[in-house]
Amino acid sequence: MPGFPALRLLAGLDRRLLWHVPAAADEVFLTFDDGPDPTITPWVLDTLAAHGAKATFFCLGRHAERHSELLARIRAEGHAVGHHTWDHANGWHTPPRAWLRSVLRGAAGVGGTLFRPPYGRLRPAHIGPLHRRFRVVMWDVMPGDFKPGRSGEACARHVLRRSRPGSIIVLHDNPKSAACLREALVPILEGFARKGWRCSAIAPAGESR
Repeated sequence: MPGFPALRLLAGLDRRLLWHVPAAADEVFLTFDDGPDPTITPWVLDTLAAHGAKATFFCLGRHAERHSELLARIRAEGHAVGHHTWDHANGWHTPPRAWLRSVLRGAAGVGGTLFRPPYGRLRPAHIGPLHRRFRVVMWDVMPGDFKPGRSGEACARHVLRRSRPGSIIVLHDNPKSAACLREALVPILEGFARKGWRCSAIAPAGESR
């Protein structure tokens, strides 16, 4: 994750990974990992709609298959959809062929050309094959809504302090993060509105923005 020296170095050296969107001065990019999940994703979608915000959802293939109606709703409401492997496989700890099988199975289950590796963990040998198929989306703001005891107030404060135009912000629509997210998302959206920034979806591979 950015903040770790190795990934900061990787971010600087390899431009095939998208860490920040070259954007107009009034856009930021909320993303949600690990869903769709019926206990939290509908609330996230309702909240985004109430604030006129768009986002990008990086869905696990197994969850997309189980909750296909939520995947359809995400798309129908104008959000972008990417995949996040089939089963949240760790790219550092999973044998390379097994990891790529999880990536491709996730892509088949979710669709689209956006991809985010779980934990942000890639081997250098993965990057070329992924880049040829997908837009590989990382991030520059990670507030840690998944951390035990993390308060929504702290999460929102981190996002609003660290974001800049074009920032890619990682949140999680999973049960582990739900309590923090329910406290944090509205203050985040309201804070961006006060700054005059729009929350937009990330464009698929082959499209600008």
